Amino acid sequence: MTAVAGIDPSVPPSGPGCVECDAVDGWWVHLRRCTQCGHVGCCDSSPAQHASAHAESSGHPLIRSYEPGEDWFWNYQTEEFYDGPALAGPQHHPLDQPTPGPSGRVPADWQSHLH
Repeated sequence: MTAVAGIDPSVPPSGPGCVECDAVDGWWVHLRRCTQCGHVGCCDSSPAQHASAHAESSGHPLIRSYEPGEDWFWNYQTEEFYDGPALAGPQHHPLDQPTPGPSGRVPADWQSHLH
């Protein structure tokens, strides 16, 4: 397999949810996984937008969806979808975790918090 700058297929995701949201009992709409270091952050529709903040602060522009049934990549620098290699598992958050999630932390008025 040819190496792709910004993608390390051997690095597993950092965990089942957004690292920063989990640290403060926050919540998210969808999850994104950094293809370079495995950091899992929340999407730009989520209140905190941790995935794009991670891309900016770390210089890691490529992410992959961390949602069940989705395998697309996105490049924050070029603002384009990208075709990438298979990454180390797991490929998505746990199937019993709702969207938005996680269970028990999503406010009843969650739609009013979307970006």
